Parts: sequence; C-alpha cells; structure tokens
Amino acid sequence: MNYTTLYNTIQSYTENQFPDVYLADGSTVSPQTQINTFITQAEQRIYNTVQFPSLRKNVTGVTSTGNKYLSCPADFLASYSLAVIDAVGAYEYLLNKDVNFIRQAYPTPTDTAIPKYYALFGPTTTNDPTPVITNELSFILGPTPDSTYTVELHYYYYPESITTVASGQTWLGDNFDTVLLYGSLVEAYTFMKGEVDVIAGYDMKYKEALALAKRLGDGMERQDAYRSGQYRQAVT
Repeated sequence: MNYTTLYNTIQSYTENQFPDVYLADGSTVSPQTQINTFITQAEQRIYNTVQFPSLRKNVTGVTSTGNKYLSCPADFLASYSLAVIDAVGAYEYLLNKDVNFIRQAYPTPTDTAIPKYYALFGPTTTNDPTPVITNELSFILGPTPDSTYTVELHYYYYPESITTVASGQTWLGDNFDTVLLYGSLVEAYTFMKGEVDVIAGYDMKYKEALALAKRLGDGMERQDAYRSGQYRQAVT
C-alpha cells in the first residue's frame, strides 16, 4: 500500500474528508497535515512495538586520539552494538556500561588504550565560549582512545515516514499495510472523537494485525529451520 492509497483509504473508512481546521492564532491545519499526523503517530507506535530489521542502520565513524567522546548519528534512537576495528581489520565489540562505571574505571583522560566499554553519555555541546547543548546525543568511551580507530555502530532509528518518502512507499506499507492502516484509523477516530464501539473495533483489528507483525519481526525473522526447527502444530 503506497501513500496515496493509504491516504484515500483513511478518508474512505472514516467517511470524512477532514476539512481545514482553523486555529485561534489564525493558522490553518490542512486535511493532508491532519491525516499525515495520524499516519506518523501510527508508525511510531508500531516501530516501538515490533523490532523489524528495517529499523536497523549501520554507520562507521572514527575516534579521535585523546578524546573519550563519540557523537551519535542525528537519527540515533538506541544502539544494537558498537565495535572498534583495529589496524588489521579485526572487530572488537564494546560492552555497554553506565557512565559512572566508565568514570570510575578510567577516572582521568590519560587512561588511554583501545576502548573496551561505551555508554550513552547524553546531549553533545558546542565548543562555543558559552557551550550550547544540542539535540544530538553522544557516547563516552572507556578507556580514552590512544589512537584513531574506525568504529562501526548498529543502531535503532525511525525509517523515513511514508508521508514524506519520495516514492510514497516504505517497507511497512509494502509488507504489512494492515497494521499501518488500522493504526492510522485508531488515531483518526480518536481525533474525530468517534463512537466508542467504532474505535474499539478498529483498535481490535489493529491489535490483531500487530500480533501478526510481531510474529514476523520478533519471531520468524529471528530464527530459521536449521537452528530452531520448523513450526509444528499439535495434532489432536
């Protein structure tokens, strides 16, 4: 299901064209903005419930000698793994720890070596005379890198929304449009202050679709027949 089909289906199911909403400050919220909000809210709920492989991203970066901080990507939400690649190309995966562990184990910046641990430190700050806290996050490494190392980060992020992607198509829309549609309808009817039984009906359909999505993302995509054996249903 592409964006245009999803948009039209939401209007059809709700029997609502979502006319312009005029706000007290004189601004106007268009029908497209309203429906896009329903869709993006549904996407966020789905992505935080099912861990599809399409939510993973891989990037490489470099550490700086004597600098124990490493900036996160702008779209970073949570880490899957962080590895340091040494001079011969070998991967050394870092252990995730608390900031206080790294501070206690390596209390001074001169404690340098190839990093073994990392922690999510918090927002980065600029190097201005009066530092400014930014919206981006950073890692702290322990010990402080003694050289420039390549690092590889696997992390969780929100894929581009079907409402903004140029092609109007996403993995979720192509492969599990039912959960996206019913999730959007729940958001739409909540906005409309619709009948309780109608909202409950769409919420039930959403949860049914979500259960199937979890079976795929958190089940089938994490095993194979060689390791886990094929699914068998008990014969009665």
